[in-house]
Amino acid sequence: MQYAEIENHPLPPFLPEGAKVLMLGSFPPPKERWKMDFFYPNIQNDMWRIFGWVFFDDSNYFLTDDRKSFRESAIRSFLTEKRIALWDTAMQVKRQKGNASDKFLEVLQPINLEEILLQITDCKAIVITGQKAMDTLLTIVPAKEPVVGSFEDALFLNRRLWIYRMPSSSRAYPKPLTEKAAVYKKMFDELGLII
Repeated sequence: MQYAEIENHPLPPFLPEGAKVLMLGSFPPPKERWKMDFFYPNIQNDMWRIFGWVFFDDSNYFLTDDRKSFRESAIRSFLTEKRIALWDTAMQVKRQKGNASDKFLEVLQPINLEEILLQITDCKAIVITGQKAMDTLLTIVPAKEPVVGSFEDALFLNRRLWIYRMPSSSRAYPKPLTEKAAVYKKMFDELGLII
C-alpha cells in the first residue's frame, strides 16, 4: 500500500500592515502546477481572474501578456493597498491522490488562527474560499457555517468577526467565472473595499 507524503505549507502568510480582511484557502496545489511563488498559483485557478473582474472589470488584469502566468508583484501591491491578507487553513497535509483536489486533502495540522490574528489586529472579516477551508476553520472557530455568498458573526479571542463563505475559485466548482466574481464583488462591496 502506498502512503501519501506529509507536506508542510510552502509559503509564509501574506499579512500587509493594517489588514482588514483575511482570506483563507485550504492549501496550495503541488509545486509543479505553480506559475508564481504566491497564493492561488495554479493558472487553472480563477482567483486572480475574479479579482481582475471585480476591481478592474477585466478578468485578465493580473495575467501576464501571454496569459500563461500571473503578475505576482501587481497582485502583492494591490493586496497591500486594499489591506487584504492571505493565508490557508491547513499547515500540514497529506494528499491522498497526489493532486490539487481538496476532496482528497487530509489536514494534519490546521492554522494557528490566534497567532495570525494577533499580527493583524485591524482584521474584521475572515473570507473562506472553499468547503475544505470552511470545514477546517470550523474546528477552530465556534461559528455557524454561512451559506455560500454570505457571512455569519463569530466571536474569537474576544473579537467580533464576520466569517464569509465564498465560492471556490477552482474550476472544479461548477459555476461560471462571472457568477463567482459577482458573489465576490458583493462581499468586497459590503466590506467597503470597492470605491
